Amino acid sequence: MASVDGFIGVFDSGVGGISVLRELVGLLPHEDFVFFGDSAHNPYGERGVGELRELSGGIVDSFLAEGAKAVVIACNTATSAAAAQLRLEHPSLPIVGVEPALKPATEHDPHDRILVMATPVTLRLDKFHRLAREFGSGSEVIAVPCVGLAHRIEQGDLDAPDLLELIEGLVGEYAGAVDSVVLGCTHYPFVARQIRQVLGDVPLFDGGAGTARRLRSLLSEASLLSPSKGKGRVELRSSLRGPGVLERYEEFFRMKA
Repeated sequence: MASVDGFIGVFDSGVGGISVLRELVGLLPHEDFVFFGDSAHNPYGERGVGELRELSGGIVDSFLAEGAKAVVIACNTATSAAAAQLRLEHPSLPIVGVEPALKPATEHDPHDRILVMATPVTLRLDKFHRLAREFGSGSEVIAVPCVGLAHRIEQGDLDAPDLLELIEGLVGEYAGAVDSVVLGCTHYPFVARQIRQVLGDVPLFDGGAGTARRLRSLLSEASLLSPSKGKGRVELRSSLRGPGVLERYEEFFRMKA
């Protein structure tokens, strides 16, 4: 049975989920978090659904074996592919996913044309299409599969010219032609500045803040909020072995928003 003293497990295909982790820590500063970046299998956005469910299931099982009281899937692709199955397998475990922030984008004026940047798998699965039908009926939703972008962000060196060139090649044709942009991958908030360089000063929406609010609500309902008044612990882990990996994770965690 989950304990208020347990930690919250957070995972993604790599550093991208750290953008969500930062929102979680900001809203729930007294909680302990363990972040696992599966960089050895990055990018998730170009893998099959079966493999994503297997990878996600293994990570959640590891968290539970160590005493996790809740899990956050800090990845749009893994949420779309595996969240429903994980909730069936662990009905008493609070599991929160992240999804493209179409709803707040459609509530912002103007919202005639909304650009959604996401991985190919996220855009292909039913979850995105349901969101588009539910919230995007009054807007033109332009979905762009950003092949290779999450993997490039994973490498760091975000000011390098090749990264800006990649974004230009993916979405440059929409510069000045959209009202807002939905960042449908948790890696993308780390290059918000570069996206605006290409598209102009448009509003950007991502699911991190909503995910944090949902987690707080579920923990409160289950009486699992930490009673501690002190600052919680944040541990960063990776499936990728090698020099500098965790240092890069730390750099992303400390990066200015």
